[in-house]
Amino acid sequence: MKPDLFEAPDYYNLDELLTDEHKLVRDAAREWVKRDVSPIIEDYAQRAEFPKQIIKGLADIGAFGPYIPEEYGGAGLDQISYGLIMQEIERGDSGVRSTASVQSSLVMYPIYKYGNEEQRKKYLPKLASGEWMGSFGLTEPDHGSNPGGMTTNFKDMGDHYLLNGAKMWISNAPFCNVAVVWAKNEEGRIHGLIVERGMEGFTTPETHNKWSLRASATGELIFDNVKVPKENLLPNKSGLGAPLGCLDSARFGIAWGAIGAAMDCYDTALRYSKERMQFGKPIGQFQLQQKKLAEMITEITKAQLLAWKLGVMRNNGTATSAQISMAKRNNVDMAINIAREARQMLGGMGISGDYSIMRHSMNLESVITYEGTHDIHLLITGLDITGLNAFK
Repeated sequence: MKPDLFEAPDYYNLDELLTDEHKLVRDAAREWVKRDVSPIIEDYAQRAEFPKQIIKGLADIGAFGPYIPEEYGGAGLDQISYGLIMQEIERGDSGVRSTASVQSSLVMYPIYKYGNEEQRKKYLPKLASGEWMGSFGLTEPDHGSNPGGMTTNFKDMGDHYLLNGAKMWISNAPFCNVAVVWAKNEEGRIHGLIVERGMEGFTTPETHNKWSLRASATGELIFDNVKVPKENLLPNKSGLGAPLGCLDSARFGIAWGAIGAAMDCYDTALRYSKERMQFGKPIGQFQLQQKKLAEMITEITKAQLLAWKLGVMRNNGTATSAQISMAKRNNVDMAINIAREARQMLGGMGISGDYSIMRHSMNLESVITYEGTHDIHLLITGLDITGLNAFK
C-alpha cells in the first residue's frame, strides 16, 4: 500500500482568494482522503465495489449537503466550500465524488428547494448524516440527453399516486434509502416524487461490467405500480426546469471535482518525472516531458480560476446555467486530457493499479458524459451566444 504523497499545485497563489474557512474545509477533506480513501480505493476499484464504510467519513467532512442550512443537518457553507470539498474527494476518486454529488445536489438540494417544511425535516437530517443515502432518477433507457421525453409516469389514484417506469445509470441506486424520481403526471407535466425503499414494486438492480466508476455503486430504479403517498410529491416546482436546477448544482460540483482528478494525475506525473531515469537522467529533464507538465499546470490553473469565479457568482446568485455548463465541459475535458498525457509519461507503469492515473482516466470517461455530455454542453454555450437553438 503506497503512501499518499499528494501536494496540491497552486501556480497562481489562488489560496489568497480563499477565506480561512474555505482552507479549513478543504484541508479537512484533503486529510480525510489521504487517510481513508487513498489507501483502499485501488482495491475497491479493482473489485468493482463501493466502500460503504466511508459514508460516515463523507458526512463528517460535510460532503452531504454542505450548503444546506444547519437547521436541516447541513453545514451551512458557501458554494466555494462545496466546490473545494468536491475537488478533494474527486482527487481521491470520481466515483466517491459521484456518491457525494448525488446526495448533495440531486437529492438534498431538490428536497430543500422544492420540498415543503415537513419533507425537509423528515429527510434532510438523515441524508446529511449519511444515515440515509439517496439517488436521483432522471435518465431513462431511451432518454438521456433528452430528459423531457421521459416515459416514467404517475397517476392520481385518489389517496395516493401510482408510479410506473424505469431509470438507469443511477448512482447510489443499489443501496439508496430514498430516490428523488422525476415523472410525468396525466397531463404530461414533470414532477418530483420521493420514493422510499420498501415501497412495493420499487426495485434497484445493480449495474455490472463497468470499466468506469468501478468504485461507485450504479444501478436502475424500476417502478412497477408503486404506490407513492401524496405527501411525497415535491410541491414547490414542476416542469423540466426543476430537475435541470438540480443539475446546475451538480455540474458546478463536477467543475470543481474534475480539477481534483487532474491535480492528482499532474502531481503523480511530476513526481515520477523526477524519479524515473532514462539515458542517464530523469525523464523530467527532457523537453517533451517538460512540455507535457507545463501544459498540464497551465490548464489546471485556468480551470481553477474558472471554478473560483463561478463559485463567486454562485454565492451572489448571478451564475447562469450556461456559465455552469461551460465550466463543467471545460474542466472535465481538461482533466481527461491531462490524465491521458500523464499516463503516457508513466509509460507501461501508467496502466498499473500502483498509480491512480489509469483509474482517473477511466472514471473521467463517465464524468465527461454524465450530467450533460461534452457535445450537449457545447450546444448549450452555442445557444447562449447565438440565440439559435440547435436542439430543435
